[in-house]
This record gives sequence, structure tokens and C-alpha cells, in this order.
Amino acid sequence: MNRVNLRSVKPQPWRNGGGTARDLLAWPPAAPGGDWLLRVSVAAITRDGPFSAYPGIARWFAVVEGPGVVLGLPQGEVTVRAGGEPLHFDGETAPACRLLNGATEDLNFMIRRDGGRGTLQRAEPGSEGPGRCGWRAFFTADDTTLRVDRKPLEAPAGTLLWADAADAAAWHWPEARRRLRAWWMTWERP
Repeated sequence: MNRVNLRSVKPQPWRNGGGTARDLLAWPPAAPGGDWLLRVSVAAITRDGPFSAYPGIARWFAVVEGPGVVLGLPQGEVTVRAGGEPLHFDGETAPACRLLNGATEDLNFMIRRDGGRGTLQRAEPGSEGPGRCGWRAFFTADDTTLRVDRKPLEAPAGTLLWADAADAAAWHWPEARRRLRAWWMTWERP
């Protein structure tokens, strides 16, 4: 099990200068700006403007904190709010982003389309994590505990926990409080 917390990651400016992001994971590790197959980051959006373009990338986007955003996608405008389902779209799109009523903090999950398939979904309290797969992760915006093969694993707010081996360990989020924010992620290489 690997872990990283937002507090240990320095914010970096977006490619287009419209905001900042903290990369929790860019895998495989590469030189700064190098190629990655999978990336997990948390971005701060403080003003309206376009997203950066990522050709060849599948993207998932979820509002972690704040009122939410309206994204201008080819199929029309889509509103994404805290607590809602993540939005999946093509990285080439670079949608225009309009804040609803103030700054947001957002979870981004990106994979190269030729590097496999992935998912990002909201974790419901009491849910089981993804089963055996090549890579899986849990991100929490609140202090909580994840159980891995029934053993408690503390996860302070802003923690990403991940495993990059297809093991049989059972992941369970036993939290009963409904207001906590967390997400499951998976990635399968071709």
C-alpha cells in the first residue's frame, strides 16, 4: 500500500496558467514534465477560464470542495457540484470552466487512452473497494479509516492510498457518516 497526502505536495501552475494543481501521483515516475500513463491530482480553480488540453488522455473530474463549476463541453454545458458524480471527458476537449459561486478544489484522474482503461467513482460510506485489478486507489477529502483485509488504515484528509499490484486484499470503507467525501479509482493496463 502506498500513500501520499496533499500537505506534502507543493502546488504547481497549470500548463495554461489558469490555476494550480498538486500531483499526488504521476505513474510511472518520470522526470518533471515527462510522460506518464496515469495521473492523480487536486486542482484549485479560483477564476473562470479554460482547462489545459491533454491530447490522448481520458479525464475524470470531481468537485471536492466549493460550490462547483459549469464546463463547456462539445455536447453542451455540464454542471459539476461537490458530492455529485465525477465527470468523464476527453482530454483534448479543454473545456471552458465557469465557477458557480466561488473557488473550488477538484480531484482529477487522468490516464493515457493507449495505456489502459480506468474509472473514478464516488465512494459511498460502507462500500467495498474495487476487487482485484492492476491498480486501484482511494482518495479521501476527510479524516477517515479504510480497512484492508480487515486491518484499519488511517487516512487523514487529503490522502491518496493506492496499490499497483493485482492482489486479493479486500478494501472496505466502513465509515457510516454520510457527509464524508471519498472516491475509488481503478486502472487496467492493456
